[in-house]
Amino acid sequence: MADYYLGMEDYPAAIRRHLVVIRQHPDNALAHYHLGFAYGVSGEHRRELIEYRRAVDLGLDDWQLFLNLGLAYLEGGQLEDATAVLRLAALLGPYQPETHFNLGLTYERRGMLNDAEQELLFSLRLDPREVDARNTLGLIYAEERRYALAREEWSDLLSADPAYTPARENLAILERAERIGAKDDSHRVADFARGR
Repeated sequence: MADYYLGMEDYPAAIRRHLVVIRQHPDNALAHYHLGFAYGVSGEHRRELIEYRRAVDLGLDDWQLFLNLGLAYLEGGQLEDATAVLRLAALLGPYQPETHFNLGLTYERRGMLNDAEQELLFSLRLDPREVDARNTLGLIYAEERRYALAREEWSDLLSADPAYTPARENLAILERAERIGAKDDSHRVADFARGR
């Protein structure tokens, strides 16, 4: 029943039911993981992390657990922890594009642009339709002062999906930055693209 409520997206009931399961079976790693997920969706991120770590300590080695733990670290600004956990998620789920996308996003936030680019390209090989990965790849190109590649990435995204707002906004920002002379100042273009 605990997982039924989780599947039905009734997170308060899922939390209550998983707490009952854990009281009866405190070493149930999967129950701790699912409880952590329910806490995370409910905005209780401290409890989310506690339950994910407990599931790991109990031996659960599911790529989705490490992906969610990495995302929780990323959201909390714990970039080194996010990197380590997302690397493990990518090892456990090597053909899951979202692990590589989020690892690439983490690398980008740490300024590790070459590593970020490689992870995003691998993610796109696994799922070429992933628009957020392509948009982030364009941002990396802009940060690396490879403006023609950034423009190409964002223009291609808009050709395929004219309603994809992030690419339209980033392309407009790049064009505006070039018009006002920020072309030689890569941090300004990257800051514009991040909305700073």
